[in-house]
Amino acid sequence: MEEQLRPADRHPWVVVPGIWGSDPEHWQSRWQDERADGAVRIAPRSWSDPEPGDWSRAITEAVDACSRPPVLVAHSLGVLAVADWLAEHGVDGAHERVVGAFLVAAPDPEAPVFPAEAAGFRAPRRPVAVPTVLVVSDDDPYCSVDRAVAFAGTLGSRVARVGDRQHVNVASGVGAWDEGRSLLDDFAESLPRL
Repeated sequence: MEEQLRPADRHPWVVVPGIWGSDPEHWQSRWQDERADGAVRIAPRSWSDPEPGDWSRAITEAVDACSRPPVLVAHSLGVLAVADWLAEHGVDGAHERVVGAFLVAAPDPEAPVFPAEAAGFRAPRRPVAVPTVLVVSDDDPYCSVDRAVAFAGTLGSRVARVGDRQHVNVASGVGAWDEGRSLLDDFAESLPRL
């Protein structure tokens, strides 16, 4: 039966949306709906006025709620939260708690359009101990390609450039984002089966 699953469905997911969460039309929500029993969404108390410590706690709780190590599926501000969480937990075994992280459209905290409410979040600071891929849009208004590639270098992430997809969200018109789902499956193929 496991052989019939899509590669990314062999692992539970922890869905880490950006600021304000992902609405029902967002690809993260659509993908999560497809995996009702295999995906957990973080539940910070500070969606609209995000606080890094609260988001870190929410990621820990979601990871701990999984029956086995999950793949973190993050978008936008969620990418910065995941990068920080992985860096913080690298010493105590992030690689034993999660199998990898699929990171989409990281925002640049130094960009003029970065939300003031999220000022406590930082750019990635150091390599992480699990496999990661950073999906980069060539025309993302929240992060230049050069900065995104630099973030990937800091994390030790593989880069997947997807062309002009703006911020890879509802406003950019990607819908269910089948291309992204294929990228997630390709990434999951490289992860260990547990």
